[in-house]
Amino acid sequence: MSEARGGRSAQLKHTGLRPGWTTGACATAATTAAYTALLSGDFPDPVTVVLPKGQSPAFALAVEELAGDRATAGVVKDAGDDPDVTHGALVRATVRRLPPGSGVVFRAGPGVGTVTRPGLPLDVGEPAINPMPRQMMRDHIARVAADHGDTGDVEITVSVDHGEEIARSTWNPRLGILGGLSILGTTGIVVPYSCSAWIDSIRRGVDVARAAGHTHVAGCTGSTSEKTVVAEYGLPEIALLDMGDFAGAVLKYVRRHPVDRLTVCGGFAKLSKLAAGHLDLHSARSQVDKGFLAELSRQGGADASLTAEVADANTGLAALQLCAAAGVPLGDLVAAAARDQALSVLRGAPVAVDVICIDRAGTVVGRSDVR
Repeated sequence: MSEARGGRSAQLKHTGLRPGWTTGACATAATTAAYTALLSGDFPDPVTVVLPKGQSPAFALAVEELAGDRATAGVVKDAGDDPDVTHGALVRATVRRLPPGSGVVFRAGPGVGTVTRPGLPLDVGEPAINPMPRQMMRDHIARVAADHGDTGDVEITVSVDHGEEIARSTWNPRLGILGGLSILGTTGIVVPYSCSAWIDSIRRGVDVARAAGHTHVAGCTGSTSEKTVVAEYGLPEIALLDMGDFAGAVLKYVRRHPVDRLTVCGGFAKLSKLAAGHLDLHSARSQVDKGFLAELSRQGGADASLTAEVADANTGLAALQLCAAAGVPLGDLVAAAARDQALSVLRGAPVAVDVICIDRAGTVVGRSDVR
């Protein structure tokens, strides 16, 4: 695929990372090429589309099929330098003309999921093609129709080769999107390591849990913490948010879309970062503050010698072990401080919060009360 005109590379020049395209942009390109071929007999290759912010990338076609009243085009998704599970996926669009007045109808082909739970921006039973990609496809159908004197009444079936298999590595099954991937993207561009898709999945997870009537959800840093929360509270999978490092994303969204109770559960070291005021817990963007842990241990009764040892500890776990041996409840202190930081981000939203810290084996090493 070619670079977008209008400065796409310059946009991320300071990062040295190459941006890519969303599945929504790929589906729009495939739709545009297929409809053009249906009306003219020829597939534009490469096919150029206009993205919501005005960029005009050109996409090479990997599939061209024209038969009777339908045409299919396919584009291989290039996610740039982002570690996207859909990188290299073949996104196909089959366009079929409909009677005048039918409008644009969307269908889920093989590898594209179907919505089975309320709470998403699509109705139950709809193909998992998000609102912005739908609008992009409608806009391009209208442009091609105007160029060729057609009505623009079409059925668009979007499919992704091996999409059902790829979707097992995404949030889709938990969100109630079954049978394959979602066709996503608000700008058409994938910004490397922006993690926007993960954060969007967190938000949709909150929406789906609320729509299902769950008033207690848990933000978990990984699968071990999920197991801990299930053991502690018996929460169903739908109430578990795969928070990862994005504590801030969970807290800010729950602030705007409250639930009665939020449990935050994760490794001691990660949650010590939240306790110290960090909302992004990734090791590249925040570090365990041993000085902060030393001050907490002092407040918890550590003497000067132990406080100094904690400040000089090699890791957060080592600090925890030093305090445990001396009977200082550093895990509980970190959990309470993390809960207080969470409450400060929630800014008075009607959400009760508790925090559970675990070690690598999933053993609870600290917990706060609920406030």
